[in-house]
Amino acid sequence: MSALPRIAVIGVGNMGEALVRGLLDAGVVSPEQLVGVEKLEARAGEVSHRHGIRVEVNPARACAGAGIVVLAVKPQDLDPALEGTRTGGGSPLVVSVCAGVTLARLERGLPAGTPVVRVMPNTPALIRCGASVYCANQLVTPKHRGWVETLLGSVGTVHAVDKEELLDAVTGLSGSGPAYVFSVIEALADGGVLMGLPRPLARHLAAQTVLGAAKLALESPEHPAELRDRVTSPGGTTAAGLRELEARGLRSALIEAVAAATERCRKLG
Repeated sequence: MSALPRIAVIGVGNMGEALVRGLLDAGVVSPEQLVGVEKLEARAGEVSHRHGIRVEVNPARACAGAGIVVLAVKPQDLDPALEGTRTGGGSPLVVSVCAGVTLARLERGLPAGTPVVRVMPNTPALIRCGASVYCANQLVTPKHRGWVETLLGSVGTVHAVDKEELLDAVTGLSGSGPAYVFSVIEALADGGVLMGLPRPLARHLAAQTVLGAAKLALESPEHPAELRDRVTSPGGTTAAGLRELEARGLRSALIEAVAAATERCRKLG
């Protein structure tokens, strides 16, 4: 774990606040090391009170003295955030979690020589179970990478890629993936209700089953296909259910969902 400098988080919406919460809960920074930026004063006060950190309305004031600046704003709010980073002084590491904003776009809005990292996180970061993938420009040092991995590791797992275009596929898989899984959970629960289960029980069983299966897949050295085979007895109930899933194209549908989301991300970029 790499010790972190002072951090300014520009934008404390869902993802920005998730990072603040994760950093504090993991104990990798103190509240004094964090400052947030929120243009709505009421929201700024709420976040400040909830986490015990200073929250500014002015980005430049927040960035003054920061070693890391996290950009967690909507793409349409990027220019004011970049301006605040420029006028805040110093040469911070800039970490962007802004959807679809490329390294080249970030570099154009920042002083020459700024180390920049682009991150694709996902929404389970809200409960510190996120999956984040980042790509860095050539000015990012090994020390900077340590900071990034500590920062993102506070809200889940973190991986690096050397080719920025791979972040489109990351978006299609893990960025959009929670929505696919929520649809699976909803469908499993509806199946339970169809077969007579009370809806609250069906929904819990569906969500807990997905959680347990995912945890097992992460912790087991076996391939997911081997884990599937372990619960599929010849002529049994699981085999009957799997046959129906294959007939209705579940695997193909999920593969095509990732491909379609990736292609959409490329077009938007």
